[in-house]
Amino acid sequence: MQVFLESGSGILMIILMVAVGYFLATRDWFSEDSTKLIAKLVTQVALPPYMISSITSDFSRQELLNILPDLRFPILSMMILFIISIMIVRLIKVRPIHKGLFESMFFNSNTVFVGLPINLAIFGSKSLPYVLVYYMANTMIFWTLGVYLIQRDGETAERMSLQAIIKKIFSAPLIGFIIGVVLVILGIHLPTFLMEGFSYMGGLTIPLSMIFIGISVHTAGIKNMELNRDSLGVLSGRFIFAPLLMMLLVLPSSMPILMKQVFILQSCMPVMTNAPVVSKIYKADANFSSIMVTETTLLSLLIVPIMMVIITHLA
Repeated sequence: MQVFLESGSGILMIILMVAVGYFLATRDWFSEDSTKLIAKLVTQVALPPYMISSITSDFSRQELLNILPDLRFPILSMMILFIISIMIVRLIKVRPIHKGLFESMFFNSNTVFVGLPINLAIFGSKSLPYVLVYYMANTMIFWTLGVYLIQRDGETAERMSLQAIIKKIFSAPLIGFIIGVVLVILGIHLPTFLMEGFSYMGGLTIPLSMIFIGISVHTAGIKNMELNRDSLGVLSGRFIFAPLLMMLLVLPSSMPILMKQVFILQSCMPVMTNAPVVSKIYKADANFSSIMVTETTLLSLLIVPIMMVIITHLA
C-alpha cells in the first residue's frame, strides 16, 4: 500500500508538470526552435551530469558489475516483440506504408523523455542504473533495426550512414552513464564542487522532460488522435504485449525486485519521440508516427498507475 501511495504521488506530480507544459504551449510560449532547445537541454546538458552524479553517489562497484549482465532481458524482450510484430502485421493486415514503422514502434519505447523521469519520480535515484540498462538496449536496437524498418517504408533510397548511427547510439546520456560507471569501477572520486554542480544541472532533467512532453502533446494536437486498425495494433504492442512479455522474462529471475519493476515499467513506455523524426528523414508516414507518439504518451499517464498496482502485487 505504501509503495502504491508513493507511486500515485509521483504520477500526479508528473501529470501536473505535463499539464504546465501543455498550458504554456496553449499560450504560445514556445516556438519550434525553443522546443528543440528544451530537448537539447535535457539530453545534452541535464542528463549526462545527472547520470554521473547519481551513479557515483548511489552505487558501488559490485552493484554495477552485477546489473550489467541483465542487459540481456530487454534485448531478448525486444527481439521477441519484433517477431510478434511481424505476425500482428499479417494478422490485422497493417497498411503496407506503415509496415516497417508499425514494427519499429511496436517494440521500441521512450526510455528517456518519459521512462526516466517517471521511474525517478516513482522509485527515486536507486532506479537509475536499471533505467539506463534498459535504455542502452533500447537505443542500440532503435538506431539499428528500428531505423532500418522505418527506412524500408520510405520513398527515398537514402540511408543513414554508419557514422551517424554510431553517433546516435553513443548519445550524450549514454556517454554520461558510461563515465559514471567507469568512475565507480575505478574508484575515482571527483571534487565536491564538481559533483554539486552536476547535481544541480541534473535537477533540470525531470521538469524539463515533462514540460517537453506537454508541449509535444499540444503540438501534435489531441484532435488528431484516432483509433484504427494500425494504431490499435501499436497500442497493443506498447501496453499489452511488451509488459506481459517482460513479466514472463524477469519474474522467474533472481534479479532485485526494483530492477524487475523498472524493466516492466520501461517496457510499456510510449513510442519513441525519434520515430517521427526518422520517418520524416526517410519520407515515411511521419504523421502516423507523430499521432502514435501523442496517443501512447497520453495513454501512458493512465497505464502507469495500473502497471504500478500490478507490479506492486507481483513483487
